[in-house]
Amino acid sequence: MIGLFKTEVLLCCGPKRNVEHVEFETFDWVDWFNNRSLLEPIGYIPSAEFEVRYYNKLQVPLMLVGPT
Repeated sequence: MIGLFKTEVLLCCGPKRNVEHVEFETFDWVDWFNNRSLLEPIGYIPSAEFEVRYYNKLQVPLMLVGPT
């Protein structure tokens, strides 16, 4: 993951002006990676969408829970 970030953000776009510039580019890249990049291992969907689907599957409907 760090290598991908370095290649796509830090090395490709030339020298950075200051630390704040690097921080903003980092925030943009993380947002893109989590919400818009399509990942093959999880079915060509963004990782944020995969996470929502995963946690929705874990929720047990109340009507299936028996008495304790």
